[in-house]
Amino acid sequence: MSLTKKDYDAIVVGSGPNGLAAAISLQHAGLSVLLIEAKKTIGGGMRSEELTLPGYVHDVCSAIHAMAASSPFFKTLPLEKHGLQFINPEIPLAHPFDDGSAAVFHQSMQQTAEGLSEDRQSYLKLMTPIVNDWPQISPDVLASFHFPKHPFAMARFGLDAVTSARHMGKRFVSRQAKALWMGMAAHAMQSLSHATTSAIALVLMAAGHSVGWPLAKGGSSAIAKALCSYFTSLGGVVQTDFYVRSLSQLPSSHALLFDIAPRQLLEIAGHKFSSFYKWQLRRYRYGMGVFKIDWALDQPIPFVSEGCRQAGTLHLGNTAEEIVASEELTSQGKHAEDPFVLLAQQSLFDPSRAPARKHTAWAYCHVPNGSTLDMTARIEKQVERFAPGFKDLILARHTMNSTQMEVYNANYVGGDINGGLMNVGQLFARPALRFSPYKTSAKGIYICSSSTPPGGGVHGMCGYHAAKKVLKEIFHQE
Repeated sequence: MSLTKKDYDAIVVGSGPNGLAAAISLQHAGLSVLLIEAKKTIGGGMRSEELTLPGYVHDVCSAIHAMAASSPFFKTLPLEKHGLQFINPEIPLAHPFDDGSAAVFHQSMQQTAEGLSEDRQSYLKLMTPIVNDWPQISPDVLASFHFPKHPFAMARFGLDAVTSARHMGKRFVSRQAKALWMGMAAHAMQSLSHATTSAIALVLMAAGHSVGWPLAKGGSSAIAKALCSYFTSLGGVVQTDFYVRSLSQLPSSHALLFDIAPRQLLEIAGHKFSSFYKWQLRRYRYGMGVFKIDWALDQPIPFVSEGCRQAGTLHLGNTAEEIVASEELTSQGKHAEDPFVLLAQQSLFDPSRAPARKHTAWAYCHVPNGSTLDMTARIEKQVERFAPGFKDLILARHTMNSTQMEVYNANYVGGDINGGLMNVGQLFARPALRFSPYKTSAKGIYICSSSTPPGGGVHGMCGYHAAKKVLKEIFHQE
């Protein structure tokens, strides 16, 4: 398939949340924008399909959307008018233990603290200022390094965020608080002894206490559809089923923005870059991969804990010590026998996900980058551990190892769903150490994927910030 020869002000390659955010920002500024997607449908990590049986709708990649609901950019868009509806489970997250109890994360900070026994005051001391400041600091947190608009509030956040999760966890004494904290921090997908692993936990908890941990009605694809609908309502043009392999395939434009990984960017446009910039992109590091399972179920998952049966998301890892050990093994290139499992049970709250009285569930664990090991038995053992009888309810399953994740979405290099390791060296200097991380060494070419700040997640902020840079540098719009 070939593209129209019409000229555009800007072309965006890749229709994940960041590509869509970039395209919307540019089109909204009065430019003519073409959005190109390699697959037949838009969305990147925001897609939903019948992966197991007819009538069972599964989120292929992302599933729970605290970051989308709290995104400073998405909140400015009328996405509800374009069909997007978020559903907030009464309990955003639960963390079960072997004795049948669970630590429960509520949208209410006070209610969460009440369940953490002797850590009630410690939790409130940590989270109250961050949650109170979150509406003001979230645009600064979800951006590249710059002087913040609210420096003192950002300083309060930053002092805790730069520490390792293991160090921060020492302020808690109860099993419940320690495990809840480590489960949140494990979203960083690296050893929890590393600096800045507290950042992701604080962000997820602040977002959860602010807006909950919602799911999109009908599937994560509903977010992509709403964003695309808004983009086209502004006059934007979308071309799907077109895989860009070289710049020569593209129509003329003043600016090119790529919602792709550095590895792909080198393949497409590397001949335009300086030697130093190419060297930086080649040195870019990718983190852990994931092994994912979707289940069609005869009944809801029979968790022992009542709180777990009402939660949208589950962290299955038992104690903080077990989670730390699992993530440490994976960071060393090994596979944990009892992996930390992240699970969502969307059909409990969205009946459109499964036939009447049937259910779906979604789960993954971390594995070494590029792993092809089948983790099905280990993941299902972890679920059965906290929900005896679970295996008997499985009607069908669909699995994806880390290499299959990359085949599905080339941005997930080696199965890394964060777009690159988010350690202290790559938290802000991603994909390269530059004054502007979105600007490449070639005039008019920009990168806007999750391999730029602020990194992974369905929030669109990488695309938004890249587009703002394009508007200023190419089109002289502030």
